[in-house]
Amino acid sequence: MTTPTPKTEGLTVAPAKGISAWVRLLRVRQWTKNLLVFAAALFTGQITQGGIALRVLLGFAAMCFISSAVYIFNDLRDIELDRSHARKRHRPLASGAIKPLHAGILAVLLVVGGLGLAFWLNRWSLIVGVTYLALQVLYNLWLKHEPVADIFCISVGFVLRAVLGAVVISVTISPWLLFCTGSLALMLGFAKRRQEFLNEGPDAKTRPSLASYTKDALDRFVVVFATSSLLCYGLYCIESTTAKQHPGLAATAIFVAYGVCRYLLIVFGSKEGEEPETLLFSDRRLLLSVVLFMLTAAIAVLSPQYSGVLK
Repeated sequence: MTTPTPKTEGLTVAPAKGISAWVRLLRVRQWTKNLLVFAAALFTGQITQGGIALRVLLGFAAMCFISSAVYIFNDLRDIELDRSHARKRHRPLASGAIKPLHAGILAVLLVVGGLGLAFWLNRWSLIVGVTYLALQVLYNLWLKHEPVADIFCISVGFVLRAVLGAVVISVTISPWLLFCTGSLALMLGFAKRRQEFLNEGPDAKTRPSLASYTKDALDRFVVVFATSSLLCYGLYCIESTTAKQHPGLAATAIFVAYGVCRYLLIVFGSKEGEEPETLLFSDRRLLLSVVLFMLTAAIAVLSPQYSGVLK
Protein backbone atom coordinates (compact mmCIF):
# COMPACT_ATOMS: atom_id res chain seq x y z
CA MET A 1 0.00 0.00 0.00
CA THR A 2 1.31 3.42 -0.91
CA THR A 3 1.47 5.83 2.02
CA PRO A 4 -0.36 9.06 1.24
CA THR A 5 1.66 12.21 1.49
CA PRO A 6 0.33 14.87 3.81
CA LYS A 7 -1.13 17.86 1.99
CA THR A 8 -0.84 21.43 3.16
CA GLU A 9 -1.91 23.36 0.11
CA GLY A 10 -5.25 25.14 0.32
CA LEU A 11 -5.13 25.15 4.10
CA THR A 12 -4.04 28.72 4.61
CA VAL A 13 -6.66 29.96 7.03
CA ALA A 14 -5.81 33.30 8.60
CA PRO A 15 -5.89 33.43 12.41
CA ALA A 16 -9.12 34.94 13.72
CA LYS A 17 -9.07 38.09 15.85
CA GLY A 18 -11.58 39.98 17.98
CA ILE A 19 -15.21 38.89 17.73
CA SER A 20 -14.46 36.50 14.88
CA ALA A 21 -12.06 34.61 17.14
CA TRP A 22 -14.84 33.98 19.67
CA VAL A 23 -17.23 32.96 16.90
CA ARG A 24 -14.67 30.49 15.61
CA LEU A 25 -14.01 29.23 19.13
CA LEU A 26 -17.72 28.48 19.55
CA ARG A 27 -17.73 26.72 16.15
CA VAL A 28 -20.95 28.50 15.20
CA ARG A 29 -20.79 26.92 11.75
CA GLN A 30 -21.07 23.51 13.41
CA TRP A 31 -24.44 24.48 14.84
CA THR A 32 -25.99 23.31 11.57
CA LYS A 33 -25.66 19.78 13.00
CA ASN A 34 -28.06 20.76 15.77
CA LEU A 35 -30.83 21.45 13.25
CA LEU A 36 -31.70 17.78 13.75
CA VAL A 37 -33.45 18.94 16.92
CA PHE A 38 -36.20 20.31 14.65
CA ALA A 39 -36.79 16.96 12.88
CA ALA A 40 -39.42 15.55 15.24
CA ALA A 41 -41.49 18.75 15.23
CA LEU A 42 -41.26 18.98 11.43
CA PHE A 43 -42.28 15.39 10.73
CA THR A 44 -45.12 15.39 13.26
CA GLY A 45 -46.51 18.59 11.77
CA GLN A 46 -46.24 20.51 15.05
CA ILE A 47 -43.56 22.95 13.94
CA THR A 48 -46.14 25.66 13.20
CA GLN A 49 -47.56 25.60 16.73
CA GLY A 50 -46.15 28.57 18.62
CA GLY A 51 -45.59 26.81 21.95
CA ILE A 52 -44.02 23.76 20.29
CA ALA A 53 -41.80 25.86 18.04
CA LEU A 54 -40.52 27.80 21.05
CA ARG A 55 -39.71 24.63 22.99
CA VAL A 56 -37.82 23.18 20.03
CA LEU A 57 -35.95 26.45 19.56
CA LEU A 58 -34.90 26.37 23.22
CA GLY A 59 -33.84 22.74 22.80
CA PHE A 60 -31.76 23.79 19.80
CA ALA A 61 -30.15 26.56 21.88
CA ALA A 62 -29.38 24.10 24.70
CA MET A 63 -27.66 21.72 22.28
CA CYS A 64 -25.69 24.60 20.72
CA PHE A 65 -24.46 25.67 24.17
CA ILE A 66 -23.43 22.14 25.15
CA SER A 67 -21.78 21.28 21.82
CA SER A 68 -19.83 24.56 21.75
CA ALA A 69 -18.60 23.87 25.29
CA VAL A 70 -17.37 20.46 24.13
CA TYR A 71 -15.50 22.05 21.20
CA ILE A 72 -13.82 24.49 23.56
CA PHE A 73 -12.77 21.78 26.03
CA ASN A 74 -11.42 19.75 23.12
CA ASP A 75 -9.41 22.73 21.82
CA LEU A 76 -8.04 23.38 25.30
CA ARG A 77 -6.89 19.78 25.55
CA ASP A 78 -5.32 19.74 22.07
CA ILE A 79 -3.63 23.15 21.97
CA GLU A 80 -0.12 21.77 21.44
CA LEU A 81 -1.23 19.21 18.85
CA ASP A 82 -3.23 21.85 16.96
CA ARG A 83 -0.16 24.10 16.76
CA SER A 84 1.60 21.44 14.66
CA HIS A 85 -1.33 21.10 12.24
CA ALA A 86 -1.33 23.09 8.99
CA ARG A 87 -4.93 24.27 9.41
CA LYS A 88 -5.76 23.80 13.09
CA ARG A 89 -2.83 26.00 14.18
CA HIS A 90 -4.98 28.99 13.20
CA ARG A 91 -7.68 28.12 15.73
CA PRO A 92 -8.17 30.85 18.38
CA LEU A 93 -6.53 28.93 21.23
CA ALA A 94 -3.68 27.43 19.22
CA SER A 95 -2.87 30.81 17.65
CA GLY A 96 -3.05 32.65 20.96
CA ALA A 97 -5.95 34.89 19.91
CA ILE A 98 -7.89 33.82 23.03
CA LYS A 99 -6.41 32.97 26.43
CA PRO A 100 -7.08 29.42 27.72
CA LEU A 101 -8.45 30.75 31.04
CA HIS A 102 -11.06 32.90 29.28
CA ALA A 103 -12.04 30.00 27.01
CA GLY A 104 -12.36 27.66 29.98
CA ILE A 105 -14.66 30.07 31.85
CA LEU A 106 -16.86 30.41 28.76
CA ALA A 107 -17.04 26.62 28.36
CA VAL A 108 -18.21 26.16 31.96
CA LEU A 109 -20.85 28.86 31.54
CA LEU A 110 -22.08 27.20 28.34
CA VAL A 111 -22.39 23.80 30.03
CA VAL A 112 -24.32 25.28 32.95
CA GLY A 113 -26.54 27.28 30.60
CA GLY A 114 -27.18 24.37 28.23
CA LEU A 115 -28.00 21.82 30.92
CA GLY A 116 -30.02 24.40 32.86
CA LEU A 117 -32.10 25.13 29.78
CA ALA A 118 -32.59 21.41 29.13
CA PHE A 119 -33.70 20.89 32.74
CA TRP A 120 -36.19 23.74 32.41
CA LEU A 121 -37.73 22.05 29.35
CA ASN A 122 -38.19 18.65 31.05
CA ARG A 123 -36.20 15.95 32.79
CA TRP A 124 -35.85 13.84 29.66
CA SER A 125 -34.21 16.75 27.86
CA LEU A 126 -31.75 17.00 30.73
CA ILE A 127 -31.02 13.27 30.53
CA VAL A 128 -30.33 13.54 26.80
CA GLY A 129 -28.13 16.60 27.36
CA VAL A 130 -26.11 14.90 30.11
CA THR A 131 -25.80 11.73 28.00
CA TYR A 132 -24.51 13.75 25.05
CA LEU A 133 -22.00 15.56 27.25
CA ALA A 134 -20.79 12.31 28.85
CA LEU A 135 -20.43 10.72 25.41
CA GLN A 136 -18.31 13.62 24.19
CA VAL A 137 -16.07 13.43 27.27
CA LEU A 138 -15.64 9.71 26.62
CA TYR A 139 -14.87 10.44 22.97
CA ASN A 140 -12.23 13.08 23.70
CA LEU A 141 -10.53 11.08 26.43
CA TRP A 142 -10.54 7.67 24.76
CA LEU A 143 -12.79 6.77 21.84
CA LYS A 144 -11.35 9.25 19.33
CA HIS A 145 -8.19 7.15 19.36
CA GLU A 146 -10.10 3.95 18.61
CA PRO A 147 -10.72 3.29 14.88
CA VAL A 148 -14.37 2.73 13.89
CA ALA A 149 -15.49 3.33 17.49
CA ASP A 150 -14.57 7.00 17.01
CA ILE A 151 -17.02 7.40 14.13
CA PHE A 152 -19.77 5.40 15.83
CA CYS A 153 -19.46 7.67 18.85
CA ILE A 154 -19.92 10.71 16.61
CA SER A 155 -22.93 9.04 15.00
CA VAL A 156 -24.61 8.46 18.36
CA GLY A 157 -24.15 12.18 19.03
CA PHE A 158 -26.24 12.96 15.93
CA VAL A 159 -28.92 10.49 16.98
CA LEU A 160 -29.10 12.13 20.42
CA ARG A 161 -29.76 15.48 18.72
CA ALA A 162 -32.78 13.98 16.99
CA VAL A 163 -33.91 12.33 20.23
CA LEU A 164 -33.67 15.66 22.06
CA GLY A 165 -36.03 17.20 19.52
CA ALA A 166 -38.55 14.45 20.25
CA VAL A 167 -38.39 14.50 24.05
CA VAL A 168 -38.64 18.29 24.11
CA ILE A 169 -42.15 18.05 22.64
CA SER A 170 -42.94 14.66 24.23
CA VAL A 171 -43.40 12.63 21.05
CA THR A 172 -42.08 9.25 19.93
CA ILE A 173 -39.62 9.34 17.05
CA SER A 174 -39.62 6.57 14.42
CA PRO A 175 -36.75 4.03 14.77
CA TRP A 176 -36.31 4.19 10.99
CA LEU A 177 -35.65 7.93 11.18
CA LEU A 178 -33.12 7.33 13.95
CA PHE A 179 -31.43 4.61 11.88
CA CYS A 180 -31.33 6.97 8.91
CA THR A 181 -29.83 9.75 11.05
CA GLY A 182 -27.21 7.38 12.42
CA SER A 183 -26.32 6.04 8.97
CA LEU A 184 -25.99 9.52 7.51
CA ALA A 185 -23.75 10.51 10.41
CA LEU A 186 -21.60 7.41 9.84
CA MET A 187 -21.31 8.27 6.14
CA LEU A 188 -20.23 11.84 6.95
CA GLY A 189 -17.86 10.68 9.68
CA PHE A 190 -16.07 8.10 7.56
CA ALA A 191 -15.91 10.57 4.64
CA LYS A 192 -14.25 13.06 7.01
CA ARG A 193 -11.72 10.44 8.16
CA ARG A 194 -11.09 9.49 4.54
CA GLN A 195 -10.18 13.06 3.63
CA GLU A 196 -8.00 13.41 6.72
CA PHE A 197 -6.24 10.20 5.69
CA LEU A 198 -5.61 11.59 2.21
CA ASN A 199 -4.45 14.99 3.50
CA GLU A 200 -2.30 13.96 6.44
CA GLY A 201 -1.47 10.29 5.97
CA PRO A 202 -1.78 7.50 8.55
CA ASP A 203 0.93 8.95 10.80
CA ALA A 204 -0.86 12.20 11.64
CA LYS A 205 -0.10 13.26 15.22
CA THR A 206 -3.40 15.09 15.56
CA ARG A 207 -5.45 11.98 14.67
CA PRO A 208 -3.79 8.76 15.97
CA SER A 209 -6.71 6.56 14.86
CA LEU A 210 -5.76 7.20 11.21
CA ALA A 211 -2.89 4.73 11.61
CA SER A 212 -5.40 1.87 11.78
CA TYR A 213 -7.39 2.88 8.70
CA THR A 214 -6.75 2.26 5.01
CA LYS A 215 -8.13 4.22 2.09
CA ASP A 216 -9.91 1.15 0.69
CA ALA A 217 -11.63 0.45 4.01
CA LEU A 218 -12.72 4.06 4.38
CA ASP A 219 -14.06 4.10 0.80
CA ARG A 220 -16.17 1.05 1.54
CA PHE A 221 -17.43 2.40 4.85
CA VAL A 222 -18.64 5.58 3.14
CA VAL A 223 -20.53 3.63 0.47
CA VAL A 224 -22.01 1.11 2.94
CA PHE A 225 -23.50 3.78 5.17
CA ALA A 226 -24.64 5.93 2.25
CA THR A 227 -26.62 2.90 1.06
CA SER A 228 -27.89 2.19 4.55
CA SER A 229 -29.12 5.77 5.01
CA LEU A 230 -31.11 5.64 1.76
CA LEU A 231 -32.70 2.30 2.66
CA CYS A 232 -33.61 3.44 6.16
CA TYR A 233 -35.13 6.68 4.94
CA GLY A 234 -37.04 4.84 2.23
CA LEU A 235 -38.51 2.50 4.86
CA TYR A 236 -39.35 5.49 7.06
CA CYS A 237 -41.27 7.07 4.16
CA ILE A 238 -43.32 3.88 3.76
CA GLU A 239 -43.60 2.09 7.10
CA SER A 240 -43.54 4.75 9.80
CA THR A 241 -46.71 5.98 11.49
CA THR A 242 -46.00 9.49 10.22
CA ALA A 243 -45.62 8.23 6.64
CA LYS A 244 -48.94 6.39 6.80
CA GLN A 245 -50.63 9.54 8.04
CA HIS A 246 -48.86 11.70 5.45
CA PRO A 247 -48.11 9.62 2.30
CA GLY A 248 -46.75 12.75 0.61
CA LEU A 249 -43.53 12.24 2.57
CA ALA A 250 -42.54 9.70 -0.08
CA ALA A 251 -41.79 12.66 -2.38
CA THR A 252 -38.96 13.76 -0.07
CA ALA A 253 -37.00 10.57 -0.78
CA ILE A 254 -35.85 11.88 -4.15
CA PHE A 255 -34.10 14.83 -2.51
CA VAL A 256 -32.46 12.60 0.07
CA ALA A 257 -31.21 10.30 -2.69
CA TYR A 258 -29.96 13.23 -4.76
CA GLY A 259 -28.25 14.84 -1.75
CA VAL A 260 -26.44 11.63 -0.82
CA CYS A 261 -25.33 11.01 -4.42
CA ARG A 262 -24.21 14.62 -4.80
CA TYR A 263 -22.21 14.35 -1.58
CA LEU A 264 -20.54 11.11 -2.72
CA LEU A 265 -19.66 12.73 -6.05
CA ILE A 266 -17.93 15.57 -4.22
CA VAL A 267 -16.14 13.29 -1.76
CA PHE A 268 -14.83 10.85 -4.37
CA GLY A 269 -14.52 13.28 -7.28
CA SER A 270 -13.33 16.56 -5.77
CA LYS A 271 -11.63 14.94 -2.77
CA GLU A 272 -13.46 17.07 -0.25
CA GLY A 273 -15.37 16.09 2.85
CA GLU A 274 -13.12 16.93 5.79
CA GLU A 275 -15.59 19.64 6.85
CA PRO A 276 -19.15 18.54 5.91
CA GLU A 277 -20.72 21.61 7.56
CA THR A 278 -18.66 23.86 5.26
CA LEU A 279 -19.37 21.75 2.20
CA LEU A 280 -23.13 22.11 2.73
CA PHE A 281 -22.97 25.88 2.23
CA SER A 282 -20.22 25.92 -0.40
CA ASP A 283 -22.02 23.58 -2.82
CA ARG A 284 -25.19 25.23 -4.11
CA ARG A 285 -26.68 22.03 -5.51
CA LEU A 286 -26.29 20.23 -2.20
CA LEU A 287 -27.77 23.16 -0.31
CA LEU A 288 -30.68 23.35 -2.78
CA SER A 289 -31.45 19.66 -2.27
CA VAL A 290 -31.64 20.23 1.51
CA VAL A 291 -33.92 23.26 1.10
CA LEU A 292 -36.22 21.41 -1.31
CA PHE A 293 -36.31 18.42 1.02
CA MET A 294 -37.41 20.58 3.94
CA LEU A 295 -40.03 22.41 1.87
CA THR A 296 -41.45 19.17 0.48
CA ALA A 297 -41.56 17.60 3.95
CA ALA A 298 -43.35 20.65 5.34
CA ILE A 299 -45.92 20.61 2.53
CA ALA A 300 -46.48 16.86 2.90
CA VAL A 301 -47.02 17.05 6.65
CA LEU A 302 -48.89 20.35 6.92
CA SER A 303 -51.11 20.10 3.86
CA PRO A 304 -53.93 17.49 4.09
CA GLN A 305 -54.78 18.04 0.43
CA TYR A 306 -51.27 17.18 -0.70
CA SER A 307 -51.16 14.05 1.47
CA GLY A 308 -54.56 12.94 0.20
CA VAL A 309 -53.49 13.04 -3.43
CA LEU A 310 -50.90 10.33 -2.82
CA LYS A 311 -53.07 7.98 -0.75
